[in-house]
Amino acid sequence: MSARDTILDAFENLLVEDGERAATLDAVAARATVSKGGLLYHFKSKDALVEGLLDRLTQLAAADADAMRADPRGPSAYYVDTSVWAGSALDHALVATARLVQEAPHARETMLAVHRAWYSLILDEVGDRAVARAIMLIGDGLYYNAVLTGESTSDDAAGTESQDRAELMEVVALLKAQAASRG
Repeated sequence: MSARDTILDAFENLLVEDGERAATLDAVAARATVSKGGLLYHFKSKDALVEGLLDRLTQLAAADADAMRADPRGPSAYYVDTSVWAGSALDHALVATARLVQEAPHARETMLAVHRAWYSLILDEVGDRAVARAIMLIGDGLYYNAVLTGESTSDDAAGTESQDRAELMEVVALLKAQAASRG
């Protein structure tokens, strides 16, 4: 891993764990175990760190959109099925960026662009704006709940979560069928 990536990881982790105010340049350098000069060599300012994180999120979201397109079940099923906290690079980048929305206007714009790209894929699949929006809200609600409450690692909780997602996948199938019958 490059020093640049190590610094971005440190910034991201501070944002996720402690919020934007805790993610100072000094704290990022300490977390990344680099000197402040080393940090400034790669990122000239905190704004540059934010831009680096937003670039990372954009790249990860583009890869996720490619996976949505390629999923044989379709973008809707992919979106809902993957709307859980998995601790992935995309998860961390999303939550870290969400922590910046109040302070960095570009963060809000990036989050909206990511969301619009996912919505566009689902809309292309189902052809109905209301159905596409409902599917997005199902996935967003699952993700929000997972991030808010944290996922239990017990087999019973994992089984219940899996059953809940399977039931929601049936709802998605019904919504898609309804949209197809209207179109």
